[in-house]
Order: sequence, then structure tokens, then C-alpha cells
Amino acid sequence: MRGYFGVGVDGISKPMNLGNLVRIAHAFDASFFFSIAPRLKLSDAQSDTSRAEGALPFYSFAQAADFRLPLGCRLVGVEITEDATELPRFRHPQRAAYVFGAERMSLSPAVLKACEFVVKIPTRFSINVGMAGAIVLYDRMLSLGGYGQRPVSPGGKPADLPPVHKWGDPLAKPRR
Repeated sequence: MRGYFGVGVDGISKPMNLGNLVRIAHAFDASFFFSIAPRLKLSDAQSDTSRAEGALPFYSFAQAADFRLPLGCRLVGVEITEDATELPRFRHPQRAAYVFGAERMSLSPAVLKACEFVVKIPTRFSINVGMAGAIVLYDRMLSLGGYGQRPVSPGGKPADLPPVHKWGDPLAKPRR
């Protein structure tokens, strides 16, 4: 899969939720994790049994105005808003950072304004931030991971995967 992605939170305040989301980001091979206006430290995330803190970079920004992303990285807010795109209809950018709001809150207005895209998971009501993270990252993996189409019939054989790319000879002639 080409590209990279990061996962972050805006104003999170519950250690278990932070730990679950960090662990999920680590499990799906996120390139980095970030927090904006955090109310706790990554070391408070006791439910991160994968020990992600030592495995991927963690960036903390005191406020939304301080927030920075790598050049070309596109910010995707995960939030229930009227104009948000439903996740199954969303095409994930190859270079993306997904930001999730705090418990019982939404993304802050400043962070929401900074988002290039806003997606929502089509559920009847809001779900836990760790669960939302798992759903969004699983959807990214399915859509960008080269898994191909699903079988037409239930339990049917999966469609053939495309062959592994083989590199050809260099285009430039060797120096003499």
C-alpha cells in the first residue's frame, strides 16, 4: 500500500479511550500519532498493551493553532456533521491524518475548520472513539490495501489478487 497515515485526537480526556485508539493505530501500522489540546499524556494510556509509544512517533500540540502536518498530508476529521461524507462513500487520500474528537464532545471548531475532509460512520448514534478508529482504519486498509473485489456469492471464493509487481530493468543506461 502506498502512502502513509497518522491518527490523532482532539481534546481527549479518558485514558482508556486514548490507549485503545493508540493501540488500534499501532495495529494498523500508523506512521505517527498526535494529540491536539490533550488533557492527559500518552503515558496515561494504560490500555495500550502494544506499547505503541516506543514504536511510532507521538506529537503533542497544546492548541489547534500549533498543529502541523507533513507537506502533502491531508487532514480527515471523523465527526457526525450534516455535511460529512459517509465512510463507505469516501475515497481515502494516500497521505492522510485522521483526527477524532473527545468523549461526549465533537471536534473543536478550530480543528474542524482545519479538516480538508470530514467523514462519518453511518451508525444510529455516536460510538466509542477506539471503535470509530478501528472502523475508519479498517476501511482505509480495505480500500487502499490491494484486496480487490469481494466474491459475488456469500462464502464464494475471493477474487484473484493482482500479481505482485516485478521491477524491470533500469530505464537509464549504466555509466561507463
